[in-house]
Amino acid sequence: MTKVVSAEALTADCTKILRAAGSHEDEARRVAENLVLANLSGHDSHGVGMLPRYVDSILEGGLQPNAHAKVNVDAASLIAMDGQRGYGQIVGEEAMVLGMQRAKQTGSCILTLANAHHLGRIGHFAEMAVAQGFVSIHFVNVLSRPVVAAWNGADGRYGTNPCCIGIPLKGRDPFVLDFATSRVAQGKMRVAHNEGRKVDAGLLIDEHGRPTIDPGVVVVPQTNGLFGALMPFGEHKGFGLAVACELLGGALTGGGTWHVPANTKRAVFNGMLTILIDPQKLGTREKFESDALAFVDWLRQSPPAPGTEGVMVAGEPERIAREERRRSGIAVDDTTWGEIAASARKVGIQQLAAPH
Repeated sequence: MTKVVSAEALTADCTKILRAAGSHEDEARRVAENLVLANLSGHDSHGVGMLPRYVDSILEGGLQPNAHAKVNVDAASLIAMDGQRGYGQIVGEEAMVLGMQRAKQTGSCILTLANAHHLGRIGHFAEMAVAQGFVSIHFVNVLSRPVVAAWNGADGRYGTNPCCIGIPLKGRDPFVLDFATSRVAQGKMRVAHNEGRKVDAGLLIDEHGRPTIDPGVVVVPQTNGLFGALMPFGEHKGFGLAVACELLGGALTGGGTWHVPANTKRAVFNGMLTILIDPQKLGTREKFESDALAFVDWLRQSPPAPGTEGVMVAGEPERIAREERRRSGIAVDDTTWGEIAASARKVGIQQLAAPH
């Protein structure tokens, strides 16, 4: 069963929980809005279903409410920052604001952010950049229980390690490519498990390394407390990109890579390498703008494949979902709502607003 909740009601409840968990009002509201925006964008994996994990991480001492990004190195167009285990939605935005200010001055900025708690939907940071006319490239690693198998491996060895690219298109909605380097996001398996659904073949292996369609293998402990794993997308190519995300988002930023046995801690820490480019300063802006539009128009002229709605570019599905979900509400399955209510009780809130 599912409940349909308005974005406003969901934001209010999440804000209430985050405040009770220790956040100041502004932080609680911004994190809540970011989570709900992920739901609105069609990415329930990164939405309010993450809230129970955030509360657990705070109670364990991992996530630090009201922490801010600290600048460790400031060398013109090269900036290194430490998120100090604060909310990724907060320290990530702080890092992006500084990086964009610098790119506006120098034409580009290479920005590293280490030790951020879960950054959420990386596309949000690309959307910040393209709104200011910048191209942005993001490589992210995930320090949490390893849930993705190496190509030709039979157990989880690293995280979903997202990669994201944002490109502004003059007079149009931007190109925002945001994807996990696993075949599917871990959060989508949590959603499927909570909804009692099986998933497509080829996405998962169980705790013995065998193919399975049961999303529970990466959500709840299986035989002897072991978990299954997600598969990398694109076989060896996606695996190679995932490794690059680990090395760039983890090792290069100073946040670290995953190379220890799994534990049961609920914290999720990210490192992110961001590259920002100002086409104006590069001297190619006019050519860039005209050629980018020409190529997108060329793509759209392709006749739709049978049974499809035709060619879409990255970012379109999210914008369509936002329009629809703002109008009709956000569906939250009963299991996820129960987990959110339980997290509220952990921080002293006995009653949430009734879903409607």
